[in-house]
Amino acid sequence: MSISTHEQDRSTRPAHPAPANPDRPAAPATRANSPAVRLEGVVKRFGEVEAVAGIDLEVGDGEFFSMLGPSGSGKTTTLRMIAGFELPSAGRILLHGEDVSHRPPFERDVNTVFQDYALFPHMSVADNVGYGLMVRKVPREERRRRVADALRMVRLEGYDERRPSQLSGGQRQRVALARALVNRPRVLLLDEPLGALDLKLREEMQIELKAIQHQVGITFIYVTHDQVEALTMSDRLAVFNRGRIEQVGTPAEVYERPATIFVAGFVGTSNLLVGEAARAIVGAEGTFTVRPEKIRLADPEETPGTDELSVSGRIREVAYLGSDTRYHVALDVGGELVVTQQNLATSSMEALAAQGRAVRLVWKRQHTLPVAQ
Repeated sequence: MSISTHEQDRSTRPAHPAPANPDRPAAPATRANSPAVRLEGVVKRFGEVEAVAGIDLEVGDGEFFSMLGPSGSGKTTTLRMIAGFELPSAGRILLHGEDVSHRPPFERDVNTVFQDYALFPHMSVADNVGYGLMVRKVPREERRRRVADALRMVRLEGYDERRPSQLSGGQRQRVALARALVNRPRVLLLDEPLGALDLKLREEMQIELKAIQHQVGITFIYVTHDQVEALTMSDRLAVFNRGRIEQVGTPAEVYERPATIFVAGFVGTSNLLVGEAARAIVGAEGTFTVRPEKIRLADPEETPGTDELSVSGRIREVAYLGSDTRYHVALDVGGELVVTQQNLATSSMEALAAQGRAVRLVWKRQHTLPVAQ
C-alpha cells in the first residue's frame, strides 16, 4: 500500500502524502454541514470510452465509505478524480462544500493510499512516516512528536528505527497508513490497499483499518472489488457497474435488499426466481431474489406456514465447505436454487450423503424480494 504524492511524479519516485495545513481555518458556517465529498453528474471519458457515466454521490464527514465493484466498473477512476489525478469530463467534485473539480492534487486536502507500499528502503520507519513533514519543513521536535503519535495510532511503537525490509507485509502497510495520517488530511482515499496481503492478514487488517478510522474520525473512501471487505468495514457503500452506481446504502441494506439483479449477484450469493419458477413459487410475474442462507431444507411432505414460501426439488450437488454446506437443488418447477446451511451438528459424510435426496425448500415470504433488471 503506497501513499500518493501531490508534489512528485509517482511513476518515478516513491510517493509521499500531499501537505495538509494543520492551521487551516474552520469551514465557513454556510458549509458547516456540507458532506465531505459530493459528486454531481460526474463523467469521465477516455477517448470514446465512458469510464464514469454521470454519477451523483455524497459521502458524509467522518464516514467510512466503500466503492465496490468489479474491474472496469469505474470505481478507481472515480477515486482518482476525487484525488485530482484525473479531471472530470463533465460534472463537479466538491470537498467540504468547495468546488475542486479542476484544482491540482496538491490543492485538495486529501491523501491517497495505494496497494503497493512504495516505502523508501534506505530510510527508517520514522523517516518514512515523517518524510512529508520534512518536505514541508515542519520543525524537528514537532515532526518527531507527530511521527510518534502516528506510529502509536497504527500500533508500531518501538519500530521507528527499523527498515522496511525488516517488517512484515502487514507492518509495512501500517507504515504506509501512518505516513498518510501524519499529515492530518480531512479525507483519506484508499485504493485496494489490502490486495497484496494473504487472506488471514487481510481479515485482520480489515478490523484494524475500521478501528483506526473510528479513532482518527476522518473520512475514509475505500475502493475494493472484495464484497467481504466492503461489508465488514463500511458505514455505507456504493456498488459500481459499467461506470454507474447501481445502489448506495448500508451493508445490511445492500445485502438484504439489493436494488438490481447485478447487486444481488455481486454482493454475496443470491438466487433469482424468474419466469415459470417465479409464477409457481411467488405467484407473480417479475424477477425475485432470495439469499441461500434464508432457505431451509425440509422433509418433502412438510406443509409450510402461511407466512412462508416453498418448492419441492432434488439435491443435485453438495459442496462441503467446513463451517457450511452448499446444496444445489434442482426444482420440480424448473430452475435451481442454492441453499447454504451451517454445519452446527452435521459431519461432512452426512452432508455429502444428502446428494440425490428429494427435499422441500422453505423460507419466509418476507425474504423474497423483487429486483430491477
